[in-house]
Amino acid sequence: MIIKPRIRGFICVTAHPEGCKANVKEQIDYVTRQGKIDGGPKKVLVIGSSTGYGLAARISAAFGSDAATLGIFFERAGDESKTATAGWYNSAAFEEFAEEKGLYAKSINGDAFSDEVKQKTIELIKQDLGQVDLVVYSLAAPRRTHPKTGEVFNSTLKPIGKQVTIRGLNTDKETINETTLEPASPEEIAGTVAVMGGEDWQMWIDDLKAAGVLADGAKTTAFTYLGEEITQDIYWNGSIGEAKKDLDKRVLDIRSSLAEKGGDARVSVLKAVVTQASSAIPVMPLYLSLLFKVMKENGTHEGCIEQVYGLYKDSLYGTSPLLDKEGRLRADLKEITPEVQGEVGKLWDTVTNETLAELTDFVGYKSEFMRLFGFGLDGVDYAADTNPDVKIKNLVQM
Repeated sequence: MIIKPRIRGFICVTAHPEGCKANVKEQIDYVTRQGKIDGGPKKVLVIGSSTGYGLAARISAAFGSDAATLGIFFERAGDESKTATAGWYNSAAFEEFAEEKGLYAKSINGDAFSDEVKQKTIELIKQDLGQVDLVVYSLAAPRRTHPKTGEVFNSTLKPIGKQVTIRGLNTDKETINETTLEPASPEEIAGTVAVMGGEDWQMWIDDLKAAGVLADGAKTTAFTYLGEEITQDIYWNGSIGEAKKDLDKRVLDIRSSLAEKGGDARVSVLKAVVTQASSAIPVMPLYLSLLFKVMKENGTHEGCIEQVYGLYKDSLYGTSPLLDKEGRLRADLKEITPEVQGEVGKLWDTVTNETLAELTDFVGYKSEFMRLFGFGLDGVDYAADTNPDVKIKNLVQM
């Protein structure tokens, strides 16, 4: 079939297998050019490994440190009449490139919140790897079924304690708009923390440790975003921010647990990038379009792979990790400089429908969004008849 993008709001409901493969290859090539990560991990579990920062974490471990990787994700396969999700194609491509290099790569497709997936992961580690020395937690999900109680929780994107009206960007109509959000209820806040907070991360580490599949000195990290003033009403000071603050609380117990055998646990702060998750946050398309313009002009723009490779090399396995006073690893420092934020803030207040093209890099934002789904990649023949039914060779389907 001829695969074309079909966009509905903040999601593209089709994906291109060859485009996704090209996108993965570009990230692998970037890591290869940067060189090996001194003292990097050798056996890595990535929970949420199929897109965005999780995919970049898997690529950085494998191609920056020759690591064996086990990836966990929840994606939909394609067939002859419909495309798979982009994460499915990304994972198929990753495994193909890893195999070409002689690297171990297997994946489990299922609900990472479930006890069944955790136990299957432990079985596979015991069978194939023995132990892992790095666990990356990179889940972004709209809901979670609690594995012990069966209760279903949903996450929300709302402010706390007050109604908030924020500027945004209607990406379909390409116009500046305003969105008014009502404050989250206590139940909505609790649900968001249950989905996006640190409980599941802690459950993973507790189960892995109890099963004896964490190596001495093992590290773990969970990804977060803090942002600055423009995004904080909806993000850090909102319902999702409460979930991210829960990560900061949970990491203390996880760190203490791993320290018994020389390990460590850190929350890692990454910069704002275009991901399937960030595109759903009302403030982010406009903020990212402005941020891209400023950081590209400064020569400091980075995407997922640049951020995560730098995190590995400079902090997770660096001799002088970039830590803030809360003990988080910081890879986002180029985004939050006063110069960058000052310029973004000035443009934020002045951009209009008429000046959108001039004052923002919305073109760059749209390009990055389309690339998430495998569209707009150089060297891909999008007019060619393409089979959407791509298999993942070493997949365990749950």
